[in-house]
Amino acid sequence: MKSIWITGASSGIGKALTLKFANEGWQVAASARREDLLNKIAESNENISSFPLDVTDSEKCKNVFEQIKNKLKSIDICFFSTGTWDPKKEKEIDIDQMKKVMNVNFFGTLNCIKAVEKYFREKNTGHISIVSSIAGYRGLPNSTGYGASKAALNNLAESLYFDFGRNNVRVSLVSPGFIKTQMTDKNQFKMPFLKTAEYAADKIYKGLINGSSFEIDFPKELTLILKFLKILPDSLYFKIIKKLTKYQKR
Repeated sequence: MKSIWITGASSGIGKALTLKFANEGWQVAASARREDLLNKIAESNENISSFPLDVTDSEKCKNVFEQIKNKLKSIDICFFSTGTWDPKKEKEIDIDQMKKVMNVNFFGTLNCIKAVEKYFREKNTGHISIVSSIAGYRGLPNSTGYGASKAALNNLAESLYFDFGRNNVRVSLVSPGFIKTQMTDKNQFKMPFLKTAEYAADKIYKGLINGSSFEIDFPKELTLILKFLKILPDSLYFKIIKKLTKYQKR
């Protein structure tokens, strides 16, 4: 039986994907900070095992991965989905908030990758998948911390694609659009092409299992538009985004 380690598994995309893989017959090691929610998810399916974890603790990441290896014996995929976002604190340059966001979104993911690095290099096969966001494509208004953290993940994933590729380990990047979760519920603007977490889990599962592309992005109705905006000259990009977001000077 194949196995996967999923972080951020207590809610949102991580939870939906945990249930998706378990229902498909995979052994799932589910990690998140909220142990009570993890245990409920694990109790709902015999293929799910709970491994509580705060990804900002690098040593704990290593210890938890050792526990996962001891229980599941072999890990085929690691899916690192960790994120935090507070739109109210993104309207100003809040240094403490930006450090918190980078510590969770970027360094939390990096801690997990470091924990599995030696295992996958020695195994000489496997798959590491990093969850980013369409917010990482280009700079957006009121996204000084979140967008920057996701852009950093995009660059990291591209670098690791080459580095782990030498050991026959696949690295993929997941770029979701607007998915209805507790985090996006904080948004105070209309979210185009809003999809459910179950929709995201289905797209991700297919991309991880049946696909071979570096990036798994969805919904295409939105990501294709944003990919087009990525290649525009700066002056034109800024003009379009100002208009679309009803940008106003303070």
